[in-house]
Amino acid sequence: MVSFKSTILTSIVGLATFVGVGEAVPHRLPTFSKRASTGALTDTDILQFALTLEHLESAFYAQGFKKFSESDFADLGLSAKQLVALKKLGETEATHVDVISSVLKSAGANPVQPCEYDFGFTTAADMVAQAKILEAVGVSAYLGAAPLIKNKDILAAAASIVTVEARHQTFIRAAAGDELPVPQAFDAALGPKSVFTIAAQFIKSCPAGSGLAFEAFPSLVIVNAQNIKPGTPLNLASGSSPGGAKFCAFTAGGVGTVYAELKDGKCIVPDALAGEVYVQLTTSGNGKTLDDSSVVAGPAIISMAP
Repeated sequence: MVSFKSTILTSIVGLATFVGVGEAVPHRLPTFSKRASTGALTDTDILQFALTLEHLESAFYAQGFKKFSESDFADLGLSAKQLVALKKLGETEATHVDVISSVLKSAGANPVQPCEYDFGFTTAADMVAQAKILEAVGVSAYLGAAPLIKNKDILAAAASIVTVEARHQTFIRAAAGDELPVPQAFDAALGPKSVFTIAAQFIKSCPAGSGLAFEAFPSLVIVNAQNIKPGTPLNLASGSSPGGAKFCAFTAGGVGTVYAELKDGKCIVPDALAGEVYVQLTTSGNGKTLDDSSVVAGPAIISMAP
């Protein structure tokens, strides 16, 4: 039997390219205003943003389990108990949707509605590999939004969700065999606008009235997303480097954001990166945290072994 690890790693290689796809943003995507970069988001804005992500994750698992049979997952090497655990991930995402929607309604807000999605998976292995990426993004999203939350009760609720998202990702990593379940001592935070840039690639359209408060960055396409290692060049697709881009910013747990000079559509991958690494193009090469005002494209996501 083909091992779960080998099939998932193969799918991750293909997914890394998909997550950097440079398609135009559909017309009816949620849009975010420039106030996101000024820190003027309200707690309601942040809850709507969180709900948008939870809708996406809930739909992801629902579509995957509808599309693929239990035997498809068993063929990957998943045990019956692991399959039960995988399905539980989808159930918890649906619960997050219900709870956040209720909080918004109690505050007098109309919760954003689910969008129409295209996750692009064709096999169960594709789905599980994609789940590994999406759960990592979920962790980074809550960590990035936490400093913006003013209400302590909402902050506590967000903290209780991010720990669950982290367990989701750890489970998927552990099920892959000898891949380290915890690749870094810390997780990476990612700002709402950067997170939405990733989410937008899976959204085809959204209902009227389900807009948020800011728009996505231009997407970033990485040509050689496979087998990325420190010291190797990262090649960007032609036309994927907007004017003004001077650096590649690599954001990962344990290191924050580190930079490499962008030259002729390439940049050298820095040391000490592991796990899911977010790559963005910037005008500035300074700062352990990334300011939206310096970002011109991305993130794309690459997966790196410790």
